[in-house]
Amino acid sequence: MHVRLVKSFGFEAAHWLPTFPQGHKCRRMHGHSFRVDVVVEGLVSPEQGYLIDYGEIKAALEPIRKQLDHYCLNEIQGLENPTSEVLAGWIWDRVKPGLPMLTQIVVHETCSARCEYRGPANDDAGD
Repeated sequence: MHVRLVKSFGFEAAHWLPTFPQGHKCRRMHGHSFRVDVVVEGLVSPEQGYLIDYGEIKAALEPIRKQLDHYCLNEIQGLENPTSEVLAGWIWDRVKPGLPMLTQIVVHETCSARCEYRGPANDDAGD
């Protein structure tokens, strides 16, 4: 049986978007209650009856959550332009080595806006 599991974590952070036009509200410092969904996929082990322990996913995410929570994202190396898109790729790069089953990162910047990233193999899709 093939399944997709989703584990979410949240963090509070400030940022500004330096590439937005002068006068745009997002160019000013502001904050969000971010939510990130981490999606893993694979085959369920018939012997175990599960794909992966959610605790293993949480353990892989915790150092990243701590690095982001209550910080200004622009001050974190690699997040100088912390759009949702850049943030999704940044998280992917840090989670994937420890979570090889990772298939998607979803960054919810607000309750009505999100970015879905499916990894570098899909970066050229549609070109």
